[in-house]
Amino acid sequence: MINDFGGTFEGKTVLVTGHTGFKGSWLSLWLKELGATVIGYSLPAPTTPSHFSVSRIQADVISVNGDIRDYTLFKTTLDRYQPEIIFHLAAQPIVLQSFNSPKDTFDINAGGTVNILEAARHCPSIKAMVMVTSDKCYQNQEWIWGYRESDLLGGSDPYSASKGMAEMAIAAYRASYSSSSPFPAIASARAGNVIGGGDFSESRIVPDCMRALMDKQPVRLRNPNSTRPWLHVLDALSGYLNLAAHLINKGMAFASAWNFGPLEHQAISVQTLIEKGISFWGEGDWLDISNAGIKQEMNLLRLNWDKAAAGLEWCPTYNCSEAIQQTVEWFKCYDLYRRVPCSLDMHEVSLKHLYAYTAHAKRRLQAWSLTEKVELDPCPQLG
Repeated sequence: MINDFGGTFEGKTVLVTGHTGFKGSWLSLWLKELGATVIGYSLPAPTTPSHFSVSRIQADVISVNGDIRDYTLFKTTLDRYQPEIIFHLAAQPIVLQSFNSPKDTFDINAGGTVNILEAARHCPSIKAMVMVTSDKCYQNQEWIWGYRESDLLGGSDPYSASKGMAEMAIAAYRASYSSSSPFPAIASARAGNVIGGGDFSESRIVPDCMRALMDKQPVRLRNPNSTRPWLHVLDALSGYLNLAAHLINKGMAFASAWNFGPLEHQAISVQTLIEKGISFWGEGDWLDISNAGIKQEMNLLRLNWDKAAAGLEWCPTYNCSEAIQQTVEWFKCYDLYRRVPCSLDMHEVSLKHLYAYTAHAKRRLQAWSLTEKVELDPCPQLG
């Protein structure tokens, strides 16, 4: 068992929406290792294969097969299990898919978030909620500096707009009901573009890259010059867990919006990301398909996470190269597993990556990983 975050999650009942998804399955695995009882509420895994199935996360959670658009079922689930903490990750997460299914995207991302908030309002066992939205919730300004939590929300595509709407709903519930008793401390989390082992999503650059490399095909890049705040999945989750621990232990002072972004201050392009991935894989090439008539996403996106550094003593553990390397190493194990299933236990592979990450965090003096209080800089320099 991992004894991080001051032991906050040990013995607690924690509900994770979207637990069959990429981030949700890693979060469920981590919470289990932290000693929590994990209740998962989600539709079946959105991809085949999935990190949830390949790493057998179902053995670590109590799963409820449900849609966040189904208010009655979600409310019934809360009444039955009486969780103390909710992590809301369920979403329609693909920008390109939002162009094809705008209504579903708004219904899930905005309407589903309202269902979670409304059901939680009537469940007195809940003490803290971390509502995960997106770095794309900000109105696109094509700024060279990172968006701050106080910047304008919005979006010109259905996905971004739906996440901006979710943020507004979260803020409205917090402002309207936080003086009521009991009412949970609610925070929203806006992470960078999350990468890591086990992401098999369609129309997402790193999974597309890993599939191409495993199949010995060139990686097709639709926007090679676009830049994103690339962040390893475990770095994002360390932010969510750290935030939840502060909500539980210190309450409403931390009930607000929080950005979680990468260490690098310079912009990292899609091309640079993929060339690093190919280098770690050991072979491969890429093709520019930017003139293939694909709808464009925002070109330049960066996050400012000074607030998390100062208020939560949070800092990424992996730099961009390490994040890509860890992602490639997980997929190399999976590539062997898919060809020779008896050769590896992917549950053990994922656990190994989790424990390696937490050990690395301790070496880099991450505040959430330390059992004794030490004097820390807001963000230790990474070697």
